[in-house]
Amino acid sequence: MNTENIQHLLAMALYMAAVVVIGVIFARRANKDAESYFLGGRSLGPWVTAFSAEASDMSGYLLMGLPGLAYWTGLADAGWTCIGLALGTYLNFLIVSKRLRRYSVAVNAFTVPDFFSHRFHEKKKVLMMVSSLTIIVFFSVYAAQCLSTCGKLFANLFGLSYEGMMIVAAVFVLLYTFLGGFLAESASDFMQAVVMVSVLVLILILSVGEAGGFAAAMANAKEYDGFFSLFATATPSTAEVNTFGEGKAYGVLSIASCLAWGLGYFGMPQVLLRFMGIRSEKELRLSRRVAIVWVVISMAAAVLIGIVARSVTGLDYLSNSDAENVFIDAATRFLPPVLAGFACAGVLAAAISSSDSYLLISASAVSQNIYRGILKKNATEKQVMWCTRITLTVITLIAMVIAWNSNSTIFGITAFAWAGFGAAFGPLMLFSLFWKRITYPAAIAGMISGGAMVFFWRGVIKPLGGIWGIYELLPAFIFSSLVIVAVSLCTKQTDASIDAEFERVKVGQA
Repeated sequence: MNTENIQHLLAMALYMAAVVVIGVIFARRANKDAESYFLGGRSLGPWVTAFSAEASDMSGYLLMGLPGLAYWTGLADAGWTCIGLALGTYLNFLIVSKRLRRYSVAVNAFTVPDFFSHRFHEKKKVLMMVSSLTIIVFFSVYAAQCLSTCGKLFANLFGLSYEGMMIVAAVFVLLYTFLGGFLAESASDFMQAVVMVSVLVLILILSVGEAGGFAAAMANAKEYDGFFSLFATATPSTAEVNTFGEGKAYGVLSIASCLAWGLGYFGMPQVLLRFMGIRSEKELRLSRRVAIVWVVISMAAAVLIGIVARSVTGLDYLSNSDAENVFIDAATRFLPPVLAGFACAGVLAAAISSSDSYLLISASAVSQNIYRGILKKNATEKQVMWCTRITLTVITLIAMVIAWNSNSTIFGITAFAWAGFGAAFGPLMLFSLFWKRITYPAAIAGMISGGAMVFFWRGVIKPLGGIWGIYELLPAFIFSSLVIVAVSLCTKQTDASIDAEFERVKVGQA
């Protein structure tokens, strides 16, 4: 390890020390009881709600996956995906946040499985079990993506083993999540959201300068067939840098497939929990405005970093996986070692802010919803907390196994987990909040069908290519919605109090 590496490491260590301090500060409040640990006592302010929702959502794919995708295939894939995500962010805050905050208080729910179970007054806890298992499956994949980000970061920065660095990252995230719970995680996410958007804008400005100016970079990008277009995609060579084949048309189905990313927000537990945890529903309007500004700036900067990098000598890659290092390489190339270390801490911030969310929500699904909700209803707070920590350890180990292959792309891992939550939880969340006619059997059928269709489409239908090659979230979301409507119309609501509760929440009396 040379002098520059030591300076990188010291800068990142200072950053991580600040994260740990936040965890220590909030540890006493977080460990008071399960509600404080998992939902922070519903005490989040509007700025923390907005920043922590986006930081926990925009994981390593924001600083590594998106720039890498834009560098590799050009503007279309990354651009339409970002447009979909921006629309999804805005609509989720506009449509879902207030009603979910109000409904979660009415039914005394502080996890997503809690909400679904209490919304339908279920006695046998089938919905709670299915939703908890869904969280465990897809968040294990999501956490793997975050660990992969950390592994690639340290392996690239210090020339160390990807696997070894991934293990170090896993241990740190696990210990930090043990420490402070939801409140500490949300507070640190606020800080990390600021770091993420700041370093993205900084690296973009420096990259533009190195490329000879914005106009020169854009002119160069337009020379590659299909690279700088929203209606075509580039076909880069894997043998020679900046060599492209003939661009391919980017049709309506491809655009719809990318825009479908926005649908995922309606089912993202890490974002939905922020809506449930804000101290007042009146503050959600400010949160929405802050969140959408943050999302637009950060994603635009991420995509442009990848586009501009094609004009920067030395930022040369021959695969999408390698191209995901473009942000790290630009930081170490353009900045003094200490500042580069802080910039790379932005990648670490993205990974940690997401992985601690995923681990915490997965742990709550087991300890709060399965252990206390089904297996041992009289469990003490201490027993729930111990179950939480054991679950955190097991899920971290599973995530490490999934992330062990260093050649997998961060964006690809993210896409699968995003589709899983979007299809399993998204339609059900919308119908639960806004359609009184939905029934309990329909809720179970909709959740299972949405999650199952993601696996089926990705594994069986999508490989057929052509019109079947669309992102699995779109057909799975539609299928789940149709199942919910069909089953609801074929079954009856058996508890009149559910409808009465729905009406009270609707008019704001709950």
